[in-house]
Amino acid sequence: MQSAQKSGTGLEVLTPAEMAEADRLAAEIGPNDGYGLMRNAGAAILRAVLARYPQARGFDVLCGPGNNGGDGYEVARRLHEAGMPVAVWREGRPRPGSDAERAAGRCPVAPRPLDDFAPQPGGVVIDALYGAGLARALDGAAARAAERCRAAGAAVIAVDLPSGLSGESGRAVGAVFAADLTVTFFRLKPAHLIEPGRALCGEVALADIGIPDAVLATIAPKTFRNLPALWSAALPRPRRDQHKYSRGHVAVLSGGPSSTGAARLTALAAARIGAGAVSIWSPGNALAVNAAHLTSIMVRKVDAPDGLAAAFEARRPDAMVIGPGFGLDRPLRETVIEALRLTGKRALVLDADALTAFRDAPDALFAAIAASEANAVLTPHEGEFARLYPDLAADEGLSKLTRARAAAARAGAVVILKGPDTVIAAPDGRAAINENGSPWLATAGSGDVLAGMVAGLCAQKMPAFEAACAAVRLHAEAGSRFGPGLIAEDLPGLLPALLREIL
Repeated sequence: MQSAQKSGTGLEVLTPAEMAEADRLAAEIGPNDGYGLMRNAGAAILRAVLARYPQARGFDVLCGPGNNGGDGYEVARRLHEAGMPVAVWREGRPRPGSDAERAAGRCPVAPRPLDDFAPQPGGVVIDALYGAGLARALDGAAARAAERCRAAGAAVIAVDLPSGLSGESGRAVGAVFAADLTVTFFRLKPAHLIEPGRALCGEVALADIGIPDAVLATIAPKTFRNLPALWSAALPRPRRDQHKYSRGHVAVLSGGPSSTGAARLTALAAARIGAGAVSIWSPGNALAVNAAHLTSIMVRKVDAPDGLAAAFEARRPDAMVIGPGFGLDRPLRETVIEALRLTGKRALVLDADALTAFRDAPDALFAAIAASEANAVLTPHEGEFARLYPDLAADEGLSKLTRARAAAARAGAVVILKGPDTVIAAPDGRAAINENGSPWLATAGSGDVLAGMVAGLCAQKMPAFEAACAAVRLHAEAGSRFGPGLIAEDLPGLLPALLREIL
């Protein structure tokens, strides 16, 4: 279940500042000093270049004044020593006494002014201008170089990150290189995973250049790639002595008679992900509709919010889902607040209509979560996010990762900010970026399935953050496995095989 776009197994994601700290700590620990790491980076880039472009007519290496440029001088030297035609184009001289100056001094290829650069037909451009080290828009010769590469359709290999791209936010302001391949080191940065950076990076190769994993203990990163290694140990594994209710009971609140399908999708997903018992709590006027479509999933008459207390008293579910197909013409705010009061320390997944219902009063939702003991999970797409967090959505300076983290802290809940680069954030600051998003999931009802998967895992006592991460990853993998023609009803049936691969 490894993404085809990303290589390497590093679980942690480092900001540019954290990566700079990793470089510094590595040089202190040894055995490589800063220049040793730079030499190793040059060797890693060379291997990637020759593996993918062995027939290139020539290489243009664009070098900036910092360490990214130093990596460029190193790979240019190695290309020259390998007998490959190579030209070096420089913007700015390396700082005196720096590792980059040392690399430039060892490079036998005389640099030319970057302003004179133009991509050569059949050649490969190696962008070693700024990588993650630039905190402003490209300008001058660098901006013109990026534009010339785009206009020529040149093959571009980026060192660390395409220049012009923010390593922290994944956004570009103004001109930016679009890479076919990005070679980065030790751990990925947020921009490798968050759009539009993810697309601008092309394929990403994660190279080991000798930075020891021990530096992570000091850095203590709180952002992760959403790989199975992050949560597989917490996946529920049934015991021989369990019965259906000890494996977790999920209750899903249904919509009215004309909108019951969403709740059934949610319920089926909860069952397929392993919950031992699943019930649909249905308004009386939709009871017959739901019963006619269900077999293993139970149906109970519950006219919310007034009937919730009696339903909880009769059978306390381990997790509940409110929102899919519920409808906004019923007392939904009151239903959510009553459920938060009754849930105790159990899980409550709020999706779709349950989020939109608070569009005019998000603070009322956050206050109700704060007053409860519930393990709440919110699952907004960007439109629903903007209704609950208008200030965060309107701030163009915030990355998706930052917005999701702030939202989780404000709500006191796990937040799944959906999209092709879904971010899962916990109130304690942990966050995971999903990297296997599938375009086939852009179909009605797929979000209802995701909500049920989260609830089903939570009902089996998987912690809410890990359950959300697992559900997002498995949901996207199911979409990719099925591919063309996918409809939401197809997704639950794919889950058992995916779980077997992990368990």
